[in-house]
Parts: sequence; C-alpha cells; structure tokens
Amino acid sequence: MAEYNFLVVEDSPTMRQLISFSLKRIRGAKISEAGNGVEALKKLSEIKFNLIVADINMPLMDGLKLLSIVRKDPNHAHIPVIIVSTEGADADKEKGMQLGANAYLSKPIQTSELLETVKELVKIEE
Repeated sequence: MAEYNFLVVEDSPTMRQLISFSLKRIRGAKISEAGNGVEALKKLSEIKFNLIVADINMPLMDGLKLLSIVRKDPNHAHIPVIIVSTEGADADKEKGMQLGANAYLSKPIQTSELLETVKELVKIEE
C-alpha cells in the first residue's frame, strides 16, 4: 500500500486537528504538523512530503513566506502546496497563486473539497 506524507502548517490547534483528521481519511496517510513556517521548514529538512497544507496567517513565518522558500528550494520545489485562508482574502489568494501554490481553500474548510484537492494534486486513486 502506498504511503503519503502530508505536512499541515497551521497556528490554530483546532484548525490543525481538523485538517489532519480529514487527511487521515486517505489510506496510507501520515500526517506531520507544524504551528508556523519556521517549524514547517525544520520538518521539511527531516521528512520527504507528498503535499503541504499551509495557513496564510501565522506568527513567526506566514504561509506565503513558507511557500516562496519551498518554491525556491530545488529539493522541495515540486511538492504541491495548498494554501488555506479566511474567506474573502482575494489579495492573499492571488499572491499565493503567483508564488506557486497549487490550490487555495477558504476557511471554513470543507472536508470533501480538501480531500478532492489533495487526491487530485497527489494523484491518489481510491
């Protein structure tokens, strides 16, 4: 069975749990969590991820800064990144897509939409 490593970067423990819980519905999913971009970069140096789900608004390092660092690093540039932010933040969405995000989801996140997007980006067929 295939294994998938997902990194959930979100400063709200509740939101992080919700996203992780949703991703666990994918067979073979292994979830790592980070509370901000700095923690995420540390995890990226230790584990090979198939996908990153990152919130935009976080302390220390936000999701957009994390995304731009990931895209500039040849070891991680290929990893699909889903950016998550509060509804109606069109400027954030635009900036995220310009920086190379693969998808953008608005909070509150719908589990079905998240899973569909992840499966599409990681090419998972169940």
